[in-house]
Amino acid sequence: MTEAPTRAVDHRGLAEPDATAPKTAVITGTSAEFDAAELTPRQINLELRRLLYTEGISEVSLRNPGAKHSLAVGLLTRCRLTIGGSLGYFGCGLIDGPEIHITGRVGWSVAENMMSGVVVIDKNAGSLTGAALRGGDLVVRGHVGARTGIDQKGGTIIVGGNAGSMTGFMMQRGRQIICGNVGQGLGDSMYDGAIYVGGEVASLGVDCVEAEFTEADQELIDRKFAIYRMPQPDRFRKFVCGQKLWNYDNLEPSERKLVL
Repeated sequence: MTEAPTRAVDHRGLAEPDATAPKTAVITGTSAEFDAAELTPRQINLELRRLLYTEGISEVSLRNPGAKHSLAVGLLTRCRLTIGGSLGYFGCGLIDGPEIHITGRVGWSVAENMMSGVVVIDKNAGSLTGAALRGGDLVVRGHVGARTGIDQKGGTIIVGGNAGSMTGFMMQRGRQIICGNVGQGLGDSMYDGAIYVGGEVASLGVDCVEAEFTEADQELIDRKFAIYRMPQPDRFRKFVCGQKLWNYDNLEPSERKLVL
């Protein structure tokens, strides 16, 4: 009696080194669907790459992701991906072009370093949502955790519910539109960009100030919310950088020599 082959596993939690695409997807024309319940994260990602890059599929349905981590990362082509369930940490990171719809919730750092495309999440998202986002739209219909849009460099983040503390921390460019309340330290140390809040703000971070809300701001919000068919609050407040951190006027002479 022969023993079943064992699967090589990296016990540090990393991907198994010898994984191959399982080729379990059912392909119909330019569409495909597959069940990820019995697959490892690396197998899922390899199957996605096989479908998109080798088979020329433009629309994929992924079922039963099981809240696994690091799924649908590094996809650099135009496509539509529907994920029927929830993701763990670092989902949909480093993407450039895809339109991704997640019907469940997601963990930390969803859509980290997204360059372009669209990610829509029907439920809640964890902390660091949209970290270092560079372009595209990231839409969370529920609530988000702390440090949403940390180091954001472009694009638009839309939150249908509340956001945690330090939202917009070190924001460099782009927009955040938050329908609900926001925790302490909004926009702390932000350099540029704009944050719109429909609810209450617990406190503003360093160098974050309220600015005039213009007709152009309202046009932007109306256009985005029409695209994603989301209700919006009666009014928004706008917050931007106060520009006090743009210079080194408060440095001591010894510090100035080091910096300048």
